[in-house]
Amino acid sequence: MPDDVLGPDAVHLGLDLGTQSARAVAVDGTGRLLAAVSRPLTGHRDGPRHEQDPEQWWSALAAACREALAGIAPGRVRGLAVDGTSGTVLLADRHGTPLTPGLMYDDGRAGAYTERVNRVGERVWHQLGYRTMQTSWALPKLLWLLDRTPVDGARLLHQVDLVTWRLAGRQTASDASHALKTGYHLIDERWPESELAALGVPPGLLPDVVRPGAPLGTVCAAAASVTGIPAGTPIVAGMTDGCAAGIGAGALTPGAWNSVLGTTLVLKGVSPHLVRDPTGTVYCHRGPGGAWLPGGASSSGAGAIAQWFPGADLDALTARAAASGSTAVVYPLVGAGGERFPFRAPDAVPFVLGDPSGDGARFHACLLGVACVERLAFDHLDHIGAPVDGPLTLTGGGARNRYWSQLRADVLGRPVALPEQAEGAVGMAVLAATASGATLEEAAAAMVRVREELRPDPARTARLTHAYLGFVDELTRRGWLDRSVADHARGRAGQ
Repeated sequence: MPDDVLGPDAVHLGLDLGTQSARAVAVDGTGRLLAAVSRPLTGHRDGPRHEQDPEQWWSALAAACREALAGIAPGRVRGLAVDGTSGTVLLADRHGTPLTPGLMYDDGRAGAYTERVNRVGERVWHQLGYRTMQTSWALPKLLWLLDRTPVDGARLLHQVDLVTWRLAGRQTASDASHALKTGYHLIDERWPESELAALGVPPGLLPDVVRPGAPLGTVCAAAASVTGIPAGTPIVAGMTDGCAAGIGAGALTPGAWNSVLGTTLVLKGVSPHLVRDPTGTVYCHRGPGGAWLPGGASSSGAGAIAQWFPGADLDALTARAAASGSTAVVYPLVGAGGERFPFRAPDAVPFVLGDPSGDGARFHACLLGVACVERLAFDHLDHIGAPVDGPLTLTGGGARNRYWSQLRADVLGRPVALPEQAEGAVGMAVLAATASGATLEEAAAAMVRVREELRPDPARTARLTHAYLGFVDELTRRGWLDRSVADHARGRAGQ
């Protein structure tokens, strides 16, 4: 490893494609944030439909990169990596020009294909631990696209694949993290050819796949002129946004977890073994070093706040929420597709427990509802044998609300750490540092900074546990939560 890779002169670039924005960050080898620039992304939602224009991903990231690198000497930039939303796919022609919109991570139009995907691929999906694919996963959406798009010479691209193709000036390999929901066999590290052929996926449609952190190529001259990234900059294979945030939070040891609270709640942890979930709500990625990364993505999260309190002064609402003393709970589902994790219930809908009077109490009930979903997620993970007793970090937009983070620590009854830069783009900058010879552990130790640790108030934890168990009881009464998981949650609460 060159002496300055983790020093102040080296610059590592992390690129992030989220639901609402494209983001570029420049971070030096000591973890100091030199620049962070976002550009908005717009999409179209209509019932189960959620899509975006893939060309917008490229133009937004290019603009963000140009601004982020404007004051940085080209010779300092050592590498880059890109993360994106999990399960977002499109079809492109042989030149990388999109043939379809990007079907986003929660697009639900492929419901008619899901049963066939799970029947044909049952053996593989059981081997990989998640047992069944969900409608919003990439493989059912691929079949939906294939029935509606000319496929001669077409290529299946995950969201980040379009960007890395443009950066390198040629098609690059996909990373195994994004390929998971398209059916990639993470144990054998290959596409399951017989199952895909039986589903009608044409040979040559799917990309080559490498592990996260593997070299993909270098930035070409054409991309350099558009993005401001120096030509020849190494590109390393990235990860999905939830995995990227875990790296950015320094969650790298077995039992460590990162909880990303954005539009939805995503948990990602580290395990020395593959975690298999009989309910199919937890799935495992492979980390850059080969460790297993169990986790799940809920359909609940901060997106409910935007839906129910549009245009509100959130700081003022938070102050009123903190003063309310309410223990009412709102089940904070986002969208109309039911729940995906920590239980699967396509018919789930929001509900309210208690009588939150006034906007402050209603807002608090939403914050508490997300915290209850989060606690149930850890109870479910413990129930299926995932290690959950390591350090916990909170990232995502929701982690910027300190009161909400403290409330989550109190509901969970465990300390939480808040990194200085709570975002997936920083995780990609850390991963990009490995392009220069640093190990991921060395890069994270040098570049990940913790801003604050919040410890739970035992008295408040005890009071909020009653609200949590009431939430568990209601989910069980409605038939959405398996009784064995509910009993496990009650048993952990009594320890």
